[in-house]
Amino acid sequence: MDATTVNLHKTHDHHEESFIRKYVFSVDHKVIGIQYGITALIFLFFGFTLMMIMRWQLAYPGEPIPFISSWFSETSMPGGIMLPEFYNSLGAMHGTIMVFLGVVPLAVGAFGNYLVPIQIGAPDMAFPKLNMASYWVYFIGGIVMLVGFFVPGGAANSGWTAYPPLSNIATTGQTVWLFGMVFLITSSLLGSVNIIVTIIQLRAEGLSFMRLPFFVWGQLVTSFLLLLAFPPLEAAGVLQLMDRLAGTSFFMPSGLVVSGQVLEVSGGGSPLLWQHLFWFLAHPEVYVLILPAMGIIAEIIANNTRKPLWGYKSIVYSAIFLGFMSFIVWAHHMYITGMGTTINSFFQTTTMIISIPSIIILTSLMISLWGGSIRFNTPMLFALAFLPMFGIGGLTGLPLGLSASDIPLHDTYYVIGHFHYIVAPGTIFALFAGIYYWYPKVTGRAMNEFLGKIHFWFSLIFINGIFFPMFIVGLAGVSRRLYDGGASYAHAQDILYLNELMSVSAWLLGLAQIPFIINFFMSMFNGKKTEANHWQATTLEWAATPSPPVPHANFIEIPKVYRGPYEYSVPGHSTDFTPQNQA
Repeated sequence: MDATTVNLHKTHDHHEESFIRKYVFSVDHKVIGIQYGITALIFLFFGFTLMMIMRWQLAYPGEPIPFISSWFSETSMPGGIMLPEFYNSLGAMHGTIMVFLGVVPLAVGAFGNYLVPIQIGAPDMAFPKLNMASYWVYFIGGIVMLVGFFVPGGAANSGWTAYPPLSNIATTGQTVWLFGMVFLITSSLLGSVNIIVTIIQLRAEGLSFMRLPFFVWGQLVTSFLLLLAFPPLEAAGVLQLMDRLAGTSFFMPSGLVVSGQVLEVSGGGSPLLWQHLFWFLAHPEVYVLILPAMGIIAEIIANNTRKPLWGYKSIVYSAIFLGFMSFIVWAHHMYITGMGTTINSFFQTTTMIISIPSIIILTSLMISLWGGSIRFNTPMLFALAFLPMFGIGGLTGLPLGLSASDIPLHDTYYVIGHFHYIVAPGTIFALFAGIYYWYPKVTGRAMNEFLGKIHFWFSLIFINGIFFPMFIVGLAGVSRRLYDGGASYAHAQDILYLNELMSVSAWLLGLAQIPFIINFFMSMFNGKKTEANHWQATTLEWAATPSPPVPHANFIEIPKVYRGPYEYSVPGHSTDFTPQNQA
């Protein structure tokens, strides 16, 4: 370790701080990680609640919503019946909140912030004050997003993709949405720079790149994706704000007819330009969601099989290649725009290629199970469920990567089913696994296994009850974003009963989260106290730190690394795990 890192340890010695400095405007990466985690979980719960309200309208279109209709104004629910505009707002805000305010801040802001420094032997992030700023910019962006529900006309209702020209002529809520996105993107840029510099500059002595835990590799590649892909969307957001507020026409074409009248704009803009800028971010964004999840799963599988990850170098190189390829597949979301067969062929080819590294990583994780002495604890159950759920999401994506099959499937429920299998039983199951796994590290107490397994089994059943029928509904030709769930489609009548099945599954999935919420808070005070290395793991966050880690320093002694991250069941050793810092 160089002198800079040693000095960082000295400058982060414990000192008395006010409550505000210690818990609100903290510069300790662990406190900031917890702030990100709690805030993101609250947003996830709120975004999930919006979806459950939508599911009532889809299951019972035109019927008053019980219990909650009185909370909304008569402009959105006259007589308790949801208007199409309000349904569109719920859809747009559900997607935005779950992705940009929930999953990404939890996967990168919470897990990345808390774990990356202690997994690499660093005392803190490279730029602690920048780290604090990234959280508060994210928090402000989230509040701005929620303000949209209270402006005239309600929240943004142009979908989470905000396609012009609809979004350019939408209500005030779209302007609020764009301001919120600028804050959220800025937060991600600050955080990603910090993670990249921390991993490159502050690794412990002996911790070469090929000795990094795969979780750290996932965070490193993810941070590069955020750093390179988010600026085009931030620029696009500013341009759309100019269209809405300053009378420009970056995305407004000439001769647009609105309500029977030609819209007076300078013209010459291109709605397709927005799609290119948006999807240049939004496809790498899929890997921003999935790479941290894969990192979490890799840690848990290695630990609970008591054996090294199979093909460690293969999955590292696959993650890097995945990150590179994610920038040249974006237009497979745009086959229906008429780009031409030559461009379609290019993006079809790159889309098929990008499936290869994903398959390598998934296969390596599955082979790692072979011959392992598997411990079926709650984190491992969620990790095991991740493998087939992500597999279903990936396989169902292949027809969407080919223009011939994508055109009839485009914007149907099939697409929603595919994407949600990646993100819901895929990424979110991985995040649950990570919470159960690292909870003892953060609190010094373990979560209740019985409640955890109840949470897992009911979540697994009901989440499939929501999303698997979507493939059937989509193949029947029912479009997404229909506020009546396809009731007005003659060809959808035979599968409308699935809307009720999916809605009931969604509400039961909501109930299935109650054991998790009880477990999460109850275990803070009454959970079983654990040793520092609760799972008998090999990586530095377990092997070299107390639980919880030392404030503003992490390590009592500066660690030194002697081996790779997954030295489990090494022949001739007295224990079945050999920590990285053990000489």
